[in-house]
Amino acid sequence: MYYSRFIEADIQQSLETSAVTAILGPRQCGKSTLAKHIISERANALYLDLERPSDLSKLADAEWFFSTNKGRLFCIDEIQRLPNLFPLIRSLVDEWGGKGHFLLLGSASQDLIRQSSETLAGRISYHRLTQFSLMEINKDYTLEEYLVKGGFPGSLLANTMNESVRWRENFVTTFIERDLLQWTGISPQTMRRLWQMLSHLNGQVVNYSVVANSLGVSHTTVKNYIDLLHGTYMLEILPPFVTNSGKRIVKSPKVYLSDCGIINTFTGVLNYNQLLGHPSLGALWETIVLMHLKAHFPFLNIYYYRTSHGAEMDFILEYGQKRIALECKVSLSPTLSKGNHNAFQDVEADKLLIVIPANAGWEKSSNMLVSSIAEAIKFIQQFFFT
Repeated sequence: MYYSRFIEADIQQSLETSAVTAILGPRQCGKSTLAKHIISERANALYLDLERPSDLSKLADAEWFFSTNKGRLFCIDEIQRLPNLFPLIRSLVDEWGGKGHFLLLGSASQDLIRQSSETLAGRISYHRLTQFSLMEINKDYTLEEYLVKGGFPGSLLANTMNESVRWRENFVTTFIERDLLQWTGISPQTMRRLWQMLSHLNGQVVNYSVVANSLGVSHTTVKNYIDLLHGTYMLEILPPFVTNSGKRIVKSPKVYLSDCGIINTFTGVLNYNQLLGHPSLGALWETIVLMHLKAHFPFLNIYYYRTSHGAEMDFILEYGQKRIALECKVSLSPTLSKGNHNAFQDVEADKLLIVIPANAGWEKSSNMLVSSIAEAIKFIQQFFFT
């Protein structure tokens, strides 16, 4: 069964307005499925998977291959495996003119790809695909299933929980022992230990030196590994919101793993009842909210706020001159702490959103709303962009 993705219309439009369109996101999040669905309606499309030796061999003389197939839409999967294609693609699209020549799929971030490629600035439109959002699958899967399985299609769509657990365990192993090998100097054993440690520190301010001492490696190694996990969409690094209030603000970044199902794999949570009593639940809910924000609003500035005196807010959303404070609560009757109220005053936000695991929320006051994730996404869209 095909589940429509909310960025599908943007991709279709980009193919009509940009010479090159890129869909970037973590491995196994559905990029290939989405791309194949889109190009199935285009008779001139040609799909190449760079993980298949037969497709890779077709690009042994890439310039000849592309030139002899001029006029087609080239869909190239796992583009980060051949970064030397970028200068050629730039040259060809400049020569051909027009739009809709290349659809590129990659599981490395735009910044990571740029480290080994010439820029396609002005010629390429980037789009980020995340794991399934709740709104894309809410007719068939419950929030409880999502909390345990996460949003990766292979895990969420598994017929049984055992199959879901096995898929996630295999995903982690394959990612560490095969996919990361394309980045030099990576120790699979150290990466697995770091990833597991970060799952227990999810949503917290991470001291790289403390983590390095625990792993028996250097501070620089930990930073490089975390940057690589971030560059391959396995985690998010959240910077602090800094004000001019004179308050003593915590300035180290917070780290969130990008999928609640993967977190459960590392923390040993196998079902919903186990999760309800687990200390990771609060941060797990923050992860889900953050990833929905990243999915729907890639250009939104997102921070966290914390002071040494206890003022704290999970997320500060900022765009232009407008600002929203957002607090995540795993409760159907949420209450704010004194620290939350102080943080709301400190950051001078226009509105405060309290996001809870429910289908619907309510207005708490004129500038304070309790909402579901879907309602929060709708409100943020209207507040910032309409």
